Amino acid sequence: MPVNCRVFEAAMAQSGVPWFQDADLLIRRPDELPEDALRAAESLGLGPEEAYAQVSMAWGKVDTEERSRIGSAGELALLDLLSTAAEGRVEHVAAWSDGYGYDIFVNGYHHSAHLEVKTTVRVGRLTVYISRNEYETMLRDPAWELVTVRLTPELKIRAVAAVPKDWIADHVPSDRTARGRWQSCRLDIPPEVPVPGIPSITSILVESAPQVLRGVPAA
Repeated sequence: MPVNCRVFEAAMAQSGVPWFQDADLLIRRPDELPEDALRAAESLGLGPEEAYAQVSMAWGKVDTEERSRIGSAGELALLDLLSTAAEGRVEHVAAWSDGYGYDIFVNGYHHSAHLEVKTTVRVGRLTVYISRNEYETMLRDPAWELVTVRLTPELKIRAVAAVPKDWIADHVPSDRTARGRWQSCRLDIPPEVPVPGIPSITSILVESAPQVLRGVPAA
């Protein structure tokens, strides 16, 4: 990669400008680049098309790294809560395989739940990525549930909610022919869609379980 492109990409990733974290929504064409980005690009001899390509690349790298970090923190935080709040056995199956189609297995005495966990620290925007395997597991597994975890900046659980299966099924892509299949997709979930708490495990929560698991946000 040319030096000026590397410098511009690094500058965008580390700039801290408010628009960068939502660049995937705000900037979908070169002519939508903010003036500060265009000026920086021009100073490095880059045109709008090149600048747009580098902004997209920088956002993608930052987003992937952040999703991995936040996702792991959310899974572990929820696992920690469930280990003492749910009756029965709680296992982090995603720690040894991603083939299950979910992350956490909760096996109560008369009830089981398979929780696919998606995590965010954002307020006002909930974007999750779901794989084909996760989606097909949802279709065939009545115990599967998509759980969203909202963390504080200190990575403590602030709120927990579940996304209805019907909503997910209505919004994933469709395979138009047998020669083309989607393997993963992004879902932008409106704030009114998630159901507070984790409905699938309510019946196996101990009396002293944190209220956040019942849908009451942490103070």
